[in-house]
Amino acid sequence: MKIEELRGKLKNIKHFFISIREVIKHGYPAKKMTVIGVTGTDGKTTTCHLIYEILRTAGKRVALISTTGAYFNRQKIDIGLHTTTPDATILQPLVAKMAKQGIKYLVLETTSHGLDQHRVLGCNFSIGVLTNVTREHLNYHKTFENYRRAKAKLFKKVKIAVLNKDDPSFLFFKKNIKPKTKIISYSLKEQANLKLVSAQINASGMRFIIKSGRKKIRLKTKLIGDYNLANILAAAGVARKLGVNWELIQEAIAGFTGVLGRMEAIDFGQPFSVIVDFAHTPNALEKVLRTLRKLKDKNARLIVVFGCAGERDFLKRPIMGKIATELADISIFTAEDPRHEKVKDIIEQMVGGANEGKDFHCEPDRQKAINLAVKLAKPNDVVVICGKGHEKSMAYGDRELPWSDQMAAERALKNFLLISD
Repeated sequence: MKIEELRGKLKNIKHFFISIREVIKHGYPAKKMTVIGVTGTDGKTTTCHLIYEILRTAGKRVALISTTGAYFNRQKIDIGLHTTTPDATILQPLVAKMAKQGIKYLVLETTSHGLDQHRVLGCNFSIGVLTNVTREHLNYHKTFENYRRAKAKLFKKVKIAVLNKDDPSFLFFKKNIKPKTKIISYSLKEQANLKLVSAQINASGMRFIIKSGRKKIRLKTKLIGDYNLANILAAAGVARKLGVNWELIQEAIAGFTGVLGRMEAIDFGQPFSVIVDFAHTPNALEKVLRTLRKLKDKNARLIVVFGCAGERDFLKRPIMGKIATELADISIFTAEDPRHEKVKDIIEQMVGGANEGKDFHCEPDRQKAINLAVKLAKPNDVVVICGKGHEKSMAYGDRELPWSDQMAAERALKNFLLISD
């Protein structure tokens, strides 16, 4: 066994005993709640927030722990930098606090790392939700099969599994679920318990019809993109199993304005669109760019700014370079949490996948890259800044430096408008 693998196993054993200690110390708080775990490569955060908003609209005493923070009883608590599923020393006291305040339902965004490292031990999941599984975190899991198996741990003891029938891993998860577990399938294409019938999309949102059994339900949302239709179906599947009627689901979905850093528009009156999105995987980047291509004006251009994280899956770097140069009219490769790697080396690997003859630029400084995108933009163009989304820091070496794509875009736009005036 390699030293690196041994360290990983020892770390997981350490997390296991820490989780047991924290669960016992805080009186096993999750047993007092219905816990809903949401896992997947992309779409976890939005799906979690949708479930939370639907249950809140239905009058349920519900809490949420996701990438963007913890929410309950009109409170928001930050749970750490670059953290989705927190360590048990943070998670269990937080769950205990929620239980003491009368929370009956907990929606928990659950990562493969959190599952593999026993961070969610004692969370007593009643419902498990799968959004999708595409390549990610292979620097940690080593193989795609290990990655899927880690996510499958969520479904070991759940009573209800909500699965995406359009995902290639649907059968894998279905086979790895106990026979007594009730499976709720959802799909945009296939026959399923919740099936999309039709959808209309424009820049302000979507109107769509879904089928549940013999019933057809009309819904509307401010969200855009097929991937968000899938997220909505997953959330509706959970809500229905918890007894929420369709009228309340319709109301919650219509009123949901989205999640910070997910297709978030930055508007200072500029003559082009600027959007911040968390897309940091090949799958997410492709979906965002395809959605924006559909929505932009015919003669407008799509400009994307993004990077790839250091000390993470290096094999995705050329893949993302290829996706960007295929789907965007202008691509700007830049920094995204380089950690101990050189930004120029990461960008070079991204450029390795770029299509020859396509318009792309390399700018290691992320602020300068965003400035460049704004400078290149013409009226009606769409600029999308991908990879950081809601995050408030950038990892350089061992340091977390303050960073916000929203603030960087704001600086670039204010400078642009000042020059324009």
